[in-house]
Amino acid sequence: MWAELRGYPITAFVVCLLAYTTAQMDLALFGFAVPAIREDFGLSLSGVMAIVSSAFVLGGLLIVWLALLADRLGRKALFQLSLLASSVLVALHGAAINSLTLTFLRGSSIAAGGLSYPVTGAIISEEFPARYRGLFLGFLQIGYPLGWALASLWAAWLLSQYSWRWLFLTGLVSLPLIWVVNRMIREPRRSAEARQAGGDKVRLRELFVSGVRRRTLLLFSAQFLFVWAYAGSIFLFPSYLAEHQSMAAVEFSLLIGAGNAIGILGYILAAVIGEFYMTRRNTVVLWTMLGALMFQVLVWVAESYQQILLTYGVMSMFFYGSAAVKFAYLAEVFPTRVRATAMATCGSFAVTLGSAAGPLMASLAVEAMGWTVGYSLLVGIPLFLAGCLYLFLTPVASGLEVEEVERVLAT
Repeated sequence: MWAELRGYPITAFVVCLLAYTTAQMDLALFGFAVPAIREDFGLSLSGVMAIVSSAFVLGGLLIVWLALLADRLGRKALFQLSLLASSVLVALHGAAINSLTLTFLRGSSIAAGGLSYPVTGAIISEEFPARYRGLFLGFLQIGYPLGWALASLWAAWLLSQYSWRWLFLTGLVSLPLIWVVNRMIREPRRSAEARQAGGDKVRLRELFVSGVRRRTLLLFSAQFLFVWAYAGSIFLFPSYLAEHQSMAAVEFSLLIGAGNAIGILGYILAAVIGEFYMTRRNTVVLWTMLGALMFQVLVWVAESYQQILLTYGVMSMFFYGSAAVKFAYLAEVFPTRVRATAMATCGSFAVTLGSAAGPLMASLAVEAMGWTVGYSLLVGIPLFLAGCLYLFLTPVASGLEVEEVERVLAT
């Protein structure tokens, strides 16, 4: 394996993982700051979730446009733009003077930071040996829990000592990676050849032509429901622990960080099993259903700090760890010419819409029915439905070149 990966492939993976991790850290900071923002701006739970929802809608619309540029202009240039814009916009959160300013900054940073999802996925898909492509696409998703774990460390320190505004200045730590990407990442050959062969006028409607439309709609719908559940769980979890479980900011920040660190094992297992033992489609279904089960255990059964930590960690392994195989599947089942656009539309755009709907609807349910019932219904049910939709996707054998995957799905 090392003989095939050494040199540029492994270098590209490390750089993409670092960039993806810091992007997720930047985006995760907001979740930890929600209780303090509510207090500072005098917002209800559903009020702050309305800001979150509006920001995700804005970010989702912008990210599809940015991904189209990545297919038209190249991966590398948009990769650097993502790092620059995300770092600056996240840092500016600390200067927000009202809810409207905060919504605009949050939406713009979601688009800029979220662009790392399709861009890094496209680079790994187009540069890695076929036998290990899915494995390392899965490993790349470890950047998500790592980012949340890093954000929790910043939050545990800064929120206990300073205002929430100081927390967002940590977004600037991503800036040096712009230089790293410029020096160490090249434009993928497949991407350059696709632009030369088909021109640079990539259109969104190419995702809805015959033979592609079904997978576009299925992946978008499944991802929307999954992220409805994910965002409804993760963005409300600090408030759940603070209000329902009476934990201090330091306690819930460390618990979430530790739980996400434990969850990394689930990402690794999902990537390995999806590559060598089961198809990625089947692994996604299994992980999603187990995650839905553990979420219900977390809400209905776990009571002590130790029980919540253990249950949250196991839930993270399956619920959040399923992203490792979903990401790899999505990255390989669309033509190179529209890969970044497809990943942004079926991945990032669905993520932003699900993130807009999930926290808001779950917060309204919590306010109406209480934490246990509202949280259970508005997170657990959408997650179960997402698992059902993934069953309708076409299984694809691992180890195929991306061009072979296109031919398999076309038959």
